[in-house]
Amino acid sequence: MKDGLAGELLDLVARIAAIAPLPEVAALRLPTLAASGSRDGEFCGLELADGSIGLSYLLLGDTLQRLLAAQPGASLTGMPALTLARWYADADPVRRTLGFAAVNAISQHFLRRAGYAFDWATDSIGLLDPQPGDRIGMVGLFRGLVDRIVHRGARLTVLELKPEAAGDFDGYRVTLDPRELAGCDKILSTTTILLNDTVEQVLAACSGARYLALVGPGGGCLPDPLFDRGVTVLGGTAIVDREGFADAIARGEPWGAFAGKYCIVRDRYPGFEALARRA
Repeated sequence: MKDGLAGELLDLVARIAAIAPLPEVAALRLPTLAASGSRDGEFCGLELADGSIGLSYLLLGDTLQRLLAAQPGASLTGMPALTLARWYADADPVRRTLGFAAVNAISQHFLRRAGYAFDWATDSIGLLDPQPGDRIGMVGLFRGLVDRIVHRGARLTVLELKPEAAGDFDGYRVTLDPRELAGCDKILSTTTILLNDTVEQVLAACSGARYLALVGPGGGCLPDPLFDRGVTVLGGTAIVDREGFADAIARGEPWGAFAGKYCIVRDRYPGFEALARRA
């Protein structure tokens, strides 16, 4: 079993499986080559037999190319969901991506079974509320937010992995060093850190932040281990129309209309133990 946050998430999904049998894997929904280069081509969907779907990011290394070449959906169908989820601890990025999708699918199944009411109204990005003098951190470049943050007089530090992206720009700085996030009181991060082996380092660097949000379609997991590490908001995406999503992704068309964005705010979350009693 993998240590750290990944291991804790796998412990949680194993506990879910112990409460009641999990639905098997029903399908792997991959984008088409035509969707490559668009946001709709960045994620796959792992569907369980009850219709629960977990999303996972595909653009780390050659993961997308390998999955499109192998088309592993048929071999995954009927697999126990927990068996696939354990791939999240694998060093191979393709197996880790599929395992994380299964972790998210099991989490979505559990939240629904426990009757958890998703908060569709709260805007995780709006909660950032940049003010003059704020020190704001960003993990991954949310381009649409940069101007809004800078124009409000906040200081912005962006953490990126690509060396060519680093440098000082008009009103903000892009760095490769997570330690430069120390001192930021508000931080917005992509959920991709849950896949690329940087999550522990990044969250440790953000320990002084009073607002720390992880946001993205890959944020479908249970938030408990993240909240224990200082995250205050997890923003995820739930598929609300399974058939519409499956048809759109198969055609290489936008699937956002078949999904909803939600927030789990730490101070309003009942916790795994309370949800497990309901489930």
